[in-house]
Amino acid sequence: MKKINFRNLHRDLGYFYIGLIVSFAFSGLLMNHREAWHPDKYTTETKAIEVKLPKESEINEKFAEDLGKKLGIEDKMRRHMVKKDEFKISFESHDVEIDMRTGKGEIVSFIKTPIISQTMKLHKNTSNFWIYYSDIFALSLIIIALTGTIMIKAGKFSWKNRGWKLAVAGVVFPLLFLILFG
Repeated sequence: MKKINFRNLHRDLGYFYIGLIVSFAFSGLLMNHREAWHPDKYTTETKAIEVKLPKESEINEKFAEDLGKKLGIEDKMRRHMVKKDEFKISFESHDVEIDMRTGKGEIVSFIKTPIISQTMKLHKNTSNFWIYYSDIFALSLIIIALTGTIMIKAGKFSWKNRGWKLAVAGVVFPLLFLILFG
C-alpha cells in the first residue's frame, strides 16, 4: 500500500474545493452586510400605497395573502409580521411595508441578483444532500488546515518555529471577540 503524502492530499483537496471556498467566502462577506443592503436582490420599482388595516390582533396569514392580491401582487407569500407599528409582508419578488397607525406604506418590487443570490443560497440551504456535502467539506477544510501545518518540516517558517504562534493567535482572536462582544 502506498504511503499517504500529506502535501498531495493538501494540494488535491485545495484544488477540488477552491470553487466552494471562494463561493462561501464571497457569500459570507455579503451576508455579513445584509442588514445594510440586500446584495441578493435589487429594487426595480417602489410604489406608495395607502390601505385601511384592521387591529393587529386581526392580522393573520389569510389577511396578508388577501391584501397582497388586492395590491396586485401575484407571487407567493413567504411570511408576514407586525413589528414596531409596521406591518410587513414578504413575497418572492415583492416586499410590502405599511405603517399600522396611518395605513401608508410602499410596495417594493425586486429581482434576484444573478450569481450573487445563488451563491448566498449556499449559506441558507438545508437539503439533506447539501448538509452531508457541507459536512464533508468541513472535514476537508480541517484536513487542509492540518496537512498545511506539516508541509514545511524545518526552518524559520516551520510549524515548530512560527506556525504554532500564528495558530494560537488565530484561535485566541475569535475567542476574545466572542468573550468581549458575544
